[in-house]
Amino acid sequence: MPTFSSLGVPEVLVRSLAQGGLTDAFPIQTATLPDTLAGRDVLGRGRTGSGKTLAFSLPLVARLAGLVAGVQGVRRVPGRPSGLVLAPTRELASQIAATLEPLAKAAGLHVTTIFGGVSQRPQESVLKAGVDIVVACPGRLEDLMKQGVVSLAAIKITVLDEADHMADLGFLPGVKRILAATDPNGQRMLFSATLDNGVDLIVQRFLRNPLRHAVDSAESPVSAMTHHVFLVDGVDAKKDVVHQLASGTGRRVLFMRTKHQAKKLAKQLTAAGVPAVDLHGNLSQGARERNLEAFSNGGVRVLVATDIAARGIHVDEVELVVHVDPPAEHKAYLHRSGRTARAGSEGAVATLVLPQEESEVRTLTRLAGIKVTPRRVRAGDPALTALVGEQAAHVTPAPVVAEPVRTSSGRRGGGGGGAAGGRGRRGGGATSGGATSGGARTGGRPGGDARRAGTAGGGQGADGGRRREGAPASRGGAVGMSMGSRAGSRRSR
Repeated sequence: MPTFSSLGVPEVLVRSLAQGGLTDAFPIQTATLPDTLAGRDVLGRGRTGSGKTLAFSLPLVARLAGLVAGVQGVRRVPGRPSGLVLAPTRELASQIAATLEPLAKAAGLHVTTIFGGVSQRPQESVLKAGVDIVVACPGRLEDLMKQGVVSLAAIKITVLDEADHMADLGFLPGVKRILAATDPNGQRMLFSATLDNGVDLIVQRFLRNPLRHAVDSAESPVSAMTHHVFLVDGVDAKKDVVHQLASGTGRRVLFMRTKHQAKKLAKQLTAAGVPAVDLHGNLSQGARERNLEAFSNGGVRVLVATDIAARGIHVDEVELVVHVDPPAEHKAYLHRSGRTARAGSEGAVATLVLPQEESEVRTLTRLAGIKVTPRRVRAGDPALTALVGEQAAHVTPAPVVAEPVRTSSGRRGGGGGGAAGGRGRRGGGATSGGATSGGARTGGRPGGDARRAGTAGGGQGADGGRRREGAPASRGGAVGMSMGSRAGSRRSR
């Protein structure tokens, strides 16, 4: 595997990478770095978890800092950044910034994030003080442009990350306006799993003779990921299987279709002695950050989420993804599943299928390129035990805490639940990293809407009063270094 030095990455950045345990490049980085460091426009296609963030972060920092031969470093001017990264959600923007910041610091550059759902005043202050690289969601960035707070005329390098997801969320009109405001002679890099839904039009209009690098497609299953389809006879049987799969010792993410069901399952698991936190659009930004922090630092091992966590969330060493509710289409299956087996590590994916869902799941797996033989199971089946381990196969319900706790939506919940308590009422266990093991508190007022960019196909909504986008992921624990870091803290990407 090529080293970053052999690919032409400047020595100061190589040393920064080495401090994080990074020496060898992933395929997407190997394919694109020689071209991007040379200033060429690049269209990169690769799955989530393939190392795209580091693939564009390194040339972005190297060229803006003047670390590449023949390239002059930029001069910091208030309100006129030189580098721009566009991301579809706040979670992804925060994790891109977490990857960029140590590299930028080593090169003497400043990075900031711009997104909605939070006060814009701190963002205004940072921009007015002067910043080199902005990582932004389109909605709030357009707002600040219209208000005259920021100008993109000096942007030398623009990156579009997960362009296909921006298309799904209806952001492409805004993206076009933003790109049109940047220096037409600047370098542009676009990374996307697919080129449908108008992404190809962005490429044709704004990229100049781009070099195309396709490491894999959205339909390519990860070789280190094993897939299981478990047929269950009914709702009660499914519930028992879910509890068994959640009871393992490693990190696991359980996906649900609705916010209500995600909240309900997290509460049920915690009451049954399997501490869990939820992640969905009904949580406030603070609750989402605390729950992600608890999951990433090991305070809890189970995250119950809606599709809000299918993209832009990276937590090291997730060993199992469970589609408790099968997704509606194959792209969602692949993005959900991509929370495990990231950056060369191994992982497993289990899909639970009720009798009425068998036909649609067969179609879904076929379109996703997944070849798997369904297996009919019930709790205690050896196939389930193999995924969770012998000792975790049977869960003893935890004692019920006498005092009710507030759940993460602020309503009163039953005893033992509330690993993400609303106002921080005390439950039964000791806290761990801001979450509970059996009903402790994690503070935080309930929030309103999803703070997502919008619904697929529509993409409308509000961002800080106009357009809302996903809440930022916590930078602590194992969250961060989203696309360019190896799984596991010991060989962290």
